Amino acid sequence: MEHAWIAGQPATLDAAVAEAAKLLSASRYPLIAGLGADVAGARAAIALAKRTGAVVEHMHSDAVLRGLDVMRSCGVMLTTPSEMRVRADRLLLVGAGLAEAWPELPQQIFATFRQRQSGLAAERRILWLCPGRDSTKFAFGETSAEVIGKEPRDLPTLLAALRARLAGRPTGKASISSKRLDEISNSLKAARFGVAIWSTAALNALTIEMLCGLVNDLNASTRFSGLPLGPADIASGVMQICGWMTGFPVRTAFGRGFPEHDPWLFDSRRLVESGEVDCVLWISAYRAETPGWREQPPTIALTAPGAAFHAAPRVHFEVGRPGGDHAAVQHLVLADALAAVEAKQPSDRVSVADAIARIFSALPESGKRSC
Repeated sequence: MEHAWIAGQPATLDAAVAEAAKLLSASRYPLIAGLGADVAGARAAIALAKRTGAVVEHMHSDAVLRGLDVMRSCGVMLTTPSEMRVRADRLLLVGAGLAEAWPELPQQIFATFRQRQSGLAAERRILWLCPGRDSTKFAFGETSAEVIGKEPRDLPTLLAALRARLAGRPTGKASISSKRLDEISNSLKAARFGVAIWSTAALNALTIEMLCGLVNDLNASTRFSGLPLGPADIASGVMQICGWMTGFPVRTAFGRGFPEHDPWLFDSRRLVESGEVDCVLWISAYRAETPGWREQPPTIALTAPGAAFHAAPRVHFEVGRPGGDHAAVQHLVLADALAAVEAKQPSDRVSVADAIARIFSALPESGKRSC
Protein backbone atom coordinates (compact mmCIF):
# COMPACT_ATOMS: atom_id res chain seq x y z
CA MET A 1 0.00 0.00 0.00
CA GLU A 2 1.41 3.40 -1.02
CA HIS A 3 -0.15 5.73 1.64
CA ALA A 4 0.19 8.84 -0.57
CA TRP A 5 -2.18 11.41 -2.10
CA ILE A 6 -1.91 14.26 -4.62
CA ALA A 7 -4.59 16.97 -4.30
CA GLY A 8 -6.63 14.60 -2.17
CA GLN A 9 -6.53 11.74 -4.68
CA PRO A 10 -4.68 8.47 -4.02
CA ALA A 11 -1.32 8.29 -5.77
CA THR A 12 1.70 6.05 -5.97
CA LEU A 13 4.66 6.88 -3.76
CA ASP A 14 6.82 7.67 -6.78
CA ALA A 15 4.22 10.07 -8.21
CA ALA A 16 3.85 11.85 -4.87
CA VAL A 17 7.64 12.14 -4.53
CA ALA A 18 7.89 13.64 -8.04
CA GLU A 19 5.12 16.16 -7.30
CA ALA A 20 6.70 17.17 -3.99
CA ALA A 21 10.08 17.67 -5.64
CA LYS A 22 8.41 19.78 -8.35
CA LEU A 23 6.80 22.04 -5.73
CA LEU A 24 10.03 22.51 -3.78
CA SER A 25 12.17 23.16 -6.84
CA ALA A 26 9.71 25.84 -8.04
CA SER A 27 9.54 27.53 -4.62
CA ARG A 28 11.34 30.82 -4.08
CA TYR A 29 11.18 30.58 -0.28
CA PRO A 30 10.10 27.23 1.26
CA LEU A 31 9.38 26.48 4.90
CA ILE A 32 10.02 23.12 6.60
CA ALA A 33 7.85 23.19 9.72
CA GLY A 34 6.33 20.89 12.32
CA LEU A 35 9.52 18.80 12.45
CA GLY A 36 7.88 16.13 14.60
CA ALA A 37 10.29 13.41 13.52
CA ASP A 38 12.96 11.09 14.89
CA VAL A 39 16.67 11.86 14.62
CA ALA A 40 17.02 10.49 11.09
CA GLY A 41 13.94 12.40 9.93
CA ALA A 42 15.06 15.67 11.50
CA ARG A 43 18.54 15.35 10.00
CA ALA A 44 17.06 14.65 6.57
CA ALA A 45 14.73 17.68 6.89
CA ILE A 46 17.58 20.03 7.83
CA ALA A 47 19.72 18.70 4.96
CA LEU A 48 16.78 19.34 2.60
CA ALA A 49 16.43 22.87 3.98
CA LYS A 50 20.08 23.52 3.23
CA ARG A 51 19.61 22.18 -0.31
CA THR A 52 16.48 24.25 -1.04
CA GLY A 53 17.26 27.42 0.95
CA ALA A 54 14.37 26.77 3.35
CA VAL A 55 13.54 27.78 6.92
CA VAL A 56 13.47 25.02 9.57
CA GLU A 57 11.03 25.46 12.44
CA HIS A 58 9.59 23.09 15.05
CA MET A 59 5.92 23.24 16.03
CA HIS A 60 7.01 23.75 19.69
CA SER A 61 9.78 26.29 19.04
CA ASP A 62 8.21 28.87 21.36
CA ALA A 63 8.57 26.53 24.33
CA VAL A 64 12.10 25.29 23.66
CA LEU A 65 13.38 28.77 22.86
CA ARG A 66 11.93 30.20 26.10
CA GLY A 67 14.05 27.83 28.13
CA LEU A 68 17.07 28.55 25.95
CA ASP A 69 16.62 32.31 26.38
CA VAL A 70 16.71 31.95 30.17
CA MET A 71 19.80 29.77 29.97
CA ARG A 72 21.53 32.35 27.79
CA SER A 73 20.61 35.36 29.91
CA CYS A 74 20.95 34.19 33.51
CA GLY A 75 22.08 30.55 33.55
CA VAL A 76 20.27 27.41 34.67
CA MET A 77 21.29 24.66 37.10
CA LEU A 78 20.11 21.36 35.62
CA THR A 79 20.04 17.70 36.56
CA THR A 80 18.85 14.53 34.84
CA PRO A 81 15.75 12.42 35.54
CA SER A 82 17.94 9.53 36.68
CA GLU A 83 19.82 11.66 39.22
CA MET A 84 16.56 13.09 40.49
CA ARG A 85 15.02 9.64 40.92
CA VAL A 86 18.02 8.29 42.83
CA ARG A 87 19.03 11.28 44.97
CA ALA A 88 16.26 13.86 45.42
CA ASP A 89 14.62 14.04 48.83
CA ARG A 90 12.71 17.24 47.94
CA LEU A 91 10.72 17.60 44.71
CA LEU A 92 9.29 21.00 43.87
CA LEU A 93 6.70 20.63 41.10
CA VAL A 94 6.00 23.98 39.52
CA GLY A 95 2.84 25.02 37.72
CA ALA A 96 0.61 23.15 35.30
CA GLY A 97 1.40 21.16 32.17
CA LEU A 98 3.39 18.33 33.76
CA ALA A 99 0.83 15.70 32.75
CA GLU A 100 1.06 16.75 29.11
CA ALA A 101 4.86 17.03 29.17
CA TRP A 102 5.38 13.57 30.65
CA PRO A 103 2.31 11.39 31.29
CA GLU A 104 4.44 8.58 32.74
CA LEU A 105 6.09 10.88 35.28
CA PRO A 106 4.45 9.38 38.41
CA GLN A 107 5.19 5.77 37.48
CA GLN A 108 8.76 6.50 36.42
CA ILE A 109 9.81 8.99 39.09
CA PHE A 110 7.49 9.28 42.05
CA ALA A 111 7.95 5.94 43.74
CA THR A 112 8.58 6.29 47.47
CA PHE A 113 12.15 7.42 48.10
CA ARG A 114 14.14 6.34 51.16
CA GLN A 115 17.81 6.98 51.70
CA ARG A 116 19.86 6.03 54.75
CA GLN A 117 21.28 9.14 56.32
CA SER A 118 23.16 8.68 59.59
CA GLY A 119 21.12 5.55 60.26
CA LEU A 120 17.75 7.32 59.76
CA ALA A 121 15.30 6.81 56.91
CA ALA A 122 14.73 10.02 54.91
CA GLU A 123 11.34 10.32 53.23
CA ARG A 124 10.95 12.13 49.94
CA ARG A 125 8.72 15.18 50.18
CA ILE A 126 6.83 16.52 47.16
CA LEU A 127 5.54 20.10 46.99
CA TRP A 128 3.45 21.32 44.05
CA LEU A 129 3.10 25.06 43.42
CA CYS A 130 -0.07 26.29 41.67
CA PRO A 131 -1.00 23.16 39.71
CA GLY A 132 -4.57 24.22 38.95
CA ARG A 133 -6.59 21.19 37.88
CA ASP A 134 -3.43 19.21 37.07
CA SER A 135 -3.17 18.02 40.67
CA THR A 136 -5.99 15.54 39.96
CA LYS A 137 -4.21 13.99 36.96
CA PHE A 138 -1.40 12.23 38.86
CA ALA A 139 -1.48 9.35 41.30
CA PHE A 140 1.60 9.45 43.53
CA GLY A 141 1.29 6.06 45.15
CA GLU A 142 2.56 5.97 48.71
CA THR A 143 3.98 9.50 48.52
CA SER A 144 1.46 12.36 48.45
CA ALA A 145 2.05 15.81 47.00
CA GLU A 146 1.37 18.92 49.07
CA VAL A 147 -0.47 21.43 46.88
CA ILE A 148 0.52 25.04 47.58
CA GLY A 149 -1.46 27.74 45.84
CA LYS A 150 -4.23 27.17 43.36
CA GLU A 151 -4.33 28.83 39.98
CA PRO A 152 -1.29 28.81 37.65
CA ARG A 153 -1.70 32.57 37.20
CA ASP A 154 -0.68 33.01 40.87
CA LEU A 155 2.65 31.24 40.33
CA PRO A 156 4.90 34.27 39.59
CA THR A 157 3.74 36.02 42.77
CA LEU A 158 4.24 32.87 44.84
CA LEU A 159 7.76 32.34 43.49
CA ALA A 160 8.64 35.96 44.23
CA ALA A 161 7.29 35.61 47.78
CA LEU A 162 9.29 32.40 48.34
CA ARG A 163 12.49 34.10 47.15
CA ALA A 164 11.83 37.00 49.51
CA ARG A 165 11.30 34.72 52.52
CA LEU A 166 14.41 32.69 51.66
CA ALA A 167 16.37 35.94 51.84
CA GLY A 168 14.69 36.97 55.11
CA ARG A 169 12.81 39.84 53.49
CA PRO A 170 9.16 40.77 54.09
CA THR A 171 6.52 40.03 51.49
CA GLY A 172 3.49 41.96 50.37
CA LYS A 173 -0.01 40.57 50.23
CA ALA A 174 0.04 37.02 48.87
CA SER A 175 -2.36 34.10 48.57
CA ILE A 176 -0.17 32.14 51.05
CA SER A 177 0.45 33.32 54.60
CA SER A 178 3.95 34.33 55.70
CA LYS A 179 3.98 31.50 58.22
CA ARG A 180 3.24 28.96 55.49
CA LEU A 181 5.83 30.54 53.17
CA ASP A 182 8.44 30.24 55.92
CA GLU A 183 7.56 26.58 56.48
CA ILE A 184 7.96 25.88 52.74
CA SER A 185 11.23 27.77 52.42
CA ASN A 186 12.67 26.01 55.50
CA SER A 187 11.68 22.64 54.05
CA LEU A 188 13.40 23.46 50.77
CA LYS A 189 16.54 24.66 52.56
CA ALA A 190 16.61 21.43 54.59
CA ALA A 191 16.89 19.31 51.44
CA ARG A 192 20.01 17.24 50.99
CA PHE A 193 19.32 17.27 47.25
CA GLY A 194 16.26 19.02 45.86
CA VAL A 195 14.92 19.27 42.32
CA ALA A 196 12.45 21.72 40.79
CA ILE A 197 10.43 20.27 37.90
CA TRP A 198 8.47 22.33 35.38
CA SER A 199 7.01 22.22 31.88
CA THR A 200 8.71 24.64 29.49
CA ALA A 201 5.49 24.81 27.45
CA ALA A 202 3.39 25.93 30.44
CA LEU A 203 5.57 28.75 31.85
CA ASN A 204 6.59 32.04 30.29
CA ALA A 205 10.21 33.18 30.17
CA LEU A 206 9.99 35.55 33.17
CA THR A 207 8.42 32.85 35.37
CA ILE A 208 11.14 30.37 34.35
CA GLU A 209 13.76 33.02 35.16
CA MET A 210 12.21 33.60 38.58
CA LEU A 211 12.16 29.86 39.25
CA CYS A 212 15.80 29.46 38.21
CA GLY A 213 16.62 32.36 40.55
CA LEU A 214 14.92 30.46 43.38
CA VAL A 215 17.01 27.36 42.61
CA ASN A 216 20.14 29.49 42.60
CA ASP A 217 19.19 31.05 45.96
CA LEU A 218 18.69 27.60 47.52
CA ASN A 219 22.19 26.57 46.49
CA ALA A 220 23.60 29.07 48.97
CA SER A 221 22.78 26.61 51.76
CA THR A 222 22.01 23.24 50.13
CA ARG A 223 22.06 21.36 46.82
CA PHE A 224 19.17 22.16 44.51
CA SER A 225 18.80 21.77 40.76
CA GLY A 226 16.23 22.02 37.97
CA LEU A 227 14.57 19.57 35.61
CA PRO A 228 12.64 21.25 32.76
CA LEU A 229 10.31 18.93 30.84
CA GLY A 230 10.34 19.72 27.15
CA PRO A 231 7.26 19.61 24.90
CA ALA A 232 6.18 16.65 22.79
CA ASP A 233 7.25 15.63 19.27
CA ILE A 234 10.93 15.28 20.27
CA ALA A 235 11.22 19.10 20.40
CA SER A 236 14.28 19.11 22.68
CA GLY A 237 16.00 16.47 20.56
CA VAL A 238 15.34 18.37 17.33
CA MET A 239 16.84 21.50 18.88
CA GLN A 240 20.00 19.53 19.66
CA ILE A 241 20.10 18.07 16.14
CA CYS A 242 19.70 21.52 14.60
CA GLY A 243 22.48 22.76 16.87
CA TRP A 244 25.03 20.16 15.84
CA MET A 245 24.14 20.48 12.12
CA THR A 246 23.96 24.28 11.87
CA GLY A 247 25.39 25.78 15.07
CA PHE A 248 21.95 27.26 15.85
CA PRO A 249 18.63 26.10 17.35
CA VAL A 250 15.41 25.91 15.34
CA ARG A 251 14.03 28.96 13.53
CA THR A 252 17.06 28.88 11.29
CA ALA A 253 17.06 29.63 7.56
CA PHE A 254 19.36 28.87 4.63
CA GLY A 255 17.99 31.44 2.16
CA ARG A 256 21.33 33.21 1.78
CA GLY A 257 23.34 30.03 1.37
CA PHE A 258 24.39 29.73 5.03
CA PRO A 259 22.46 29.17 8.29
CA GLU A 260 20.96 32.24 9.98
CA HIS A 261 19.01 32.17 13.25
CA ASP A 262 16.31 34.70 14.18
CA PRO A 263 13.44 33.73 16.53
CA TRP A 264 11.11 36.45 15.19
CA LEU A 265 12.05 36.56 11.52
CA PHE A 266 11.79 32.79 11.04
CA ASP A 267 8.61 32.18 13.07
CA SER A 268 6.57 29.84 10.86
CA ARG A 269 3.20 31.41 11.67
CA ARG A 270 4.48 34.88 10.86
CA LEU A 271 6.10 33.67 7.63
CA VAL A 272 2.92 31.94 6.44
CA GLU A 273 0.44 34.63 7.47
CA SER A 274 2.57 37.40 5.94
CA GLY A 275 2.79 35.48 2.66
CA GLU A 276 6.60 35.39 2.69
CA VAL A 277 6.85 31.64 2.11
CA ASP A 278 5.32 30.05 -0.98
CA CYS A 279 5.64 26.35 -0.11
CA VAL A 280 5.44 24.43 3.18
CA LEU A 281 6.76 20.98 4.04
CA TRP A 282 4.88 19.99 7.21
CA ILE A 283 6.17 17.06 9.30
CA SER A 284 4.30 15.41 12.19
CA ALA A 285 5.20 11.73 12.46
CA TYR A 286 4.48 11.18 16.17
CA ARG A 287 0.94 12.55 16.06
CA ALA A 288 -1.51 13.50 13.33
CA GLU A 289 -0.94 17.19 14.12
CA THR A 290 -1.76 19.82 11.49
CA PRO A 291 -0.61 23.47 11.15
CA GLY A 292 -2.43 26.09 13.22
CA TRP A 293 -2.28 28.96 10.74
CA ARG A 294 -5.25 30.10 8.64
CA GLU A 295 -3.42 30.67 5.37
CA GLN A 296 -2.89 27.70 3.05
CA PRO A 297 0.23 27.96 0.88
CA PRO A 298 0.97 24.88 -1.29
CA THR A 299 1.70 22.20 1.30
CA ILE A 300 3.57 18.90 1.30
CA ALA A 301 2.52 16.97 4.41
CA LEU A 302 4.27 14.04 6.07
CA THR A 303 2.03 12.98 8.94
CA ALA A 304 1.00 10.04 11.07
CA PRO A 305 -2.35 8.44 10.07
CA GLY A 306 -5.50 10.40 10.84
CA ALA A 307 -4.39 13.98 10.10
CA ALA A 308 -7.39 16.23 9.36
CA PHE A 309 -6.41 19.30 7.31
CA HIS A 310 -8.81 22.20 6.62
CA ALA A 311 -7.87 21.87 2.96
CA ALA A 312 -6.19 18.85 1.40
CA PRO A 313 -2.40 19.31 1.06
CA ARG A 314 -1.06 19.42 -2.47
CA VAL A 315 0.92 16.28 -1.60
CA HIS A 316 0.31 14.10 1.45
CA PHE A 317 2.39 11.17 2.68
CA GLU A 318 1.06 9.02 5.51
CA VAL A 319 4.33 8.16 7.28
CA GLY A 320 5.18 5.65 9.99
CA ARG A 321 5.42 6.57 13.65
CA PRO A 322 9.01 6.37 15.00
CA GLY A 323 9.32 3.53 17.46
CA GLY A 324 5.94 2.21 16.33
CA ASP A 325 5.95 1.49 12.62
CA HIS A 326 9.73 1.55 12.31
CA ALA A 327 12.84 1.53 14.51
CA ALA A 328 14.21 4.94 15.38
CA VAL A 329 16.65 7.00 17.39
CA GLN A 330 14.72 9.51 19.48
CA HIS A 331 14.92 11.61 22.63
CA LEU A 332 13.87 9.68 25.74
CA VAL A 333 12.60 11.81 28.61
CA LEU A 334 13.62 9.39 31.36
CA ALA A 335 17.22 9.18 30.13
CA ASP A 336 17.28 12.80 28.87
CA ALA A 337 19.30 11.47 25.95
CA LEU A 338 19.02 10.15 22.43
CA ALA A 339 18.51 6.40 22.28
CA ALA A 340 17.60 3.68 19.79
CA VAL A 341 14.14 2.14 20.06
CA GLU A 342 12.74 -0.86 18.23
CA ALA A 343 9.50 -0.85 16.23
CA LYS A 344 6.55 -2.05 18.32
CA GLN A 345 4.29 -2.80 15.34
CA PRO A 346 6.34 -2.74 12.10
CA SER A 347 4.41 -1.66 9.02
CA ASP A 348 5.05 -0.79 5.38
CA ARG A 349 4.55 2.97 5.93
CA VAL A 350 7.51 5.00 4.74
CA SER A 351 9.58 6.83 7.38
CA VAL A 352 10.07 10.60 7.31
CA ALA A 353 13.77 10.12 6.58
CA ASP A 354 13.07 7.79 3.64
CA ALA A 355 10.36 10.05 2.18
CA ILE A 356 12.61 13.12 2.37
CA ALA A 357 15.56 11.19 0.90
CA ARG A 358 13.40 10.28 -2.10
CA ILE A 359 12.26 13.89 -2.54
CA PHE A 360 15.87 15.08 -2.22
CA SER A 361 16.99 12.67 -4.95
CA ALA A 362 14.18 13.84 -7.26
CA LEU A 363 15.18 17.52 -7.03
CA PRO A 364 16.96 19.02 -10.08
CA GLU A 365 20.72 19.33 -9.88
CA SER A 366 22.19 22.31 -8.08
CA GLY A 367 22.21 25.35 -10.31
CA LYS A 368 19.11 24.25 -12.23
CA ARG A 369 16.65 25.20 -9.51
CA SER A 370 13.94 27.75 -10.38
CA CYS A 371 14.64 31.28 -9.23
